[in-house]
Amino acid sequence: MTTTTAPEEKAVAPSAGLNKQVRDYVERVRGGELGALPAVIGLIVLCTVFAILSPVFLSPVNFANLFTQGAGVTVIAMGLVFVLLLGEIDLSAGFASGVCAAFLGVLLTNEGWPWYAAVLAAMVVGVVIGLVIGWLVAKLGIPSFVVTLAAFLAFQGVVLILLDEGTNISIRDSVILAIANENMYPWLGWALVVVGVLAYAGLQLLNNRRRAGRGLVADPLSLIAVRVGALAVASGFAVYVLNLERSRNPGVISLTGVPVVVPIILVLLLVWTFVLRRTRFGRHIYAVGGNAEAARRAGINVDRIKISAFVICSFMASVGGIIAASRANSVDPNTGGSNVLLFAVGAAVIGGTSLFGGKGRALDAVLGGAVVAVVINGMGLMGYSSSVKYVVTGAVLLLAAGVDALSRKRASASGRR
Repeated sequence: MTTTTAPEEKAVAPSAGLNKQVRDYVERVRGGELGALPAVIGLIVLCTVFAILSPVFLSPVNFANLFTQGAGVTVIAMGLVFVLLLGEIDLSAGFASGVCAAFLGVLLTNEGWPWYAAVLAAMVVGVVIGLVIGWLVAKLGIPSFVVTLAAFLAFQGVVLILLDEGTNISIRDSVILAIANENMYPWLGWALVVVGVLAYAGLQLLNNRRRAGRGLVADPLSLIAVRVGALAVASGFAVYVLNLERSRNPGVISLTGVPVVVPIILVLLLVWTFVLRRTRFGRHIYAVGGNAEAARRAGINVDRIKISAFVICSFMASVGGIIAASRANSVDPNTGGSNVLLFAVGAAVIGGTSLFGGKGRALDAVLGGAVVAVVINGMGLMGYSSSVKYVVTGAVLLLAAGVDALSRKRASASGRR
């Protein structure tokens, strides 16, 4: 007697409904997994308050200024995320950007180098700075606070040496100046939106297909549609406003389009998001930040991970320095100094990156940078002095750090960490 068996059926991953997804998200928030929620809520509240108090805040001119004002700090914060994920700190990132900007100015203006060679040299300087700091922290075991504090002091002297004890070097290269001062063609902005939204939708569907193929719970199509729709509406509105005429004399000079620095930040965001979420190196970053000793016993080269994180941080500081030099049209001893470091660290923490390590994303730097830019810009429009701006920004940073600490305690109490 023979028996037949039914053909094996391929397991299909269940798709959680939208309502269940929302309930799960609410439960995670209650359990302390706040993510970027505080930054998003803060951004909405701040924009609403400043829009009510100052009609100029939502004008096309000021909207474009927000992107250029916060670009340099956002880029530096993106690099700091990698160091903070390890539970370390880099106090020298601000002046490291100043050193790289000074190298750029000297090579461009004084030595007559082409822009691409000067930019490459400035970035190499950033990488070397990161290698030295990372080696001192990882190999010699000197606390990052001490190493980067010493570098913070030393780099101020290096900038003065490069600038002949305080000389202001003008940037005249049109390519460098275009980074923070020029705009894209309006049609190119819309093309960027279409390509970005379609790419995001494709990645969401591809990720769902992969999860289904592995028998994991996949997101419902309704949730994907909400995400894609939200991105399309937000990016479309931003491009629409930025494409409006911003010039006071449109007959003489036209000022429209998305600032050139915006796609630069988007590319950096995509690259570092991919590194953190889709590569072994990114997983090792989170593992070392969560528990360095456990990561070492699991075979992860902790020293190499730490050195790499500081290299990325200083490299991004060099990019931030180039953007700062472009925006100011010059390099001086204050480039990268003053409040740059505080705002960069604040941006990363406000965006949701934990000071305790193990939690954070590249997107946090962008969200936090937007919050910092809105606070500084809005208070400037309302006529507040620098002292008030510092007090308010410090209070926002303290609030973000407090939210981070409380969320970790709540997550620990609920067994999520």
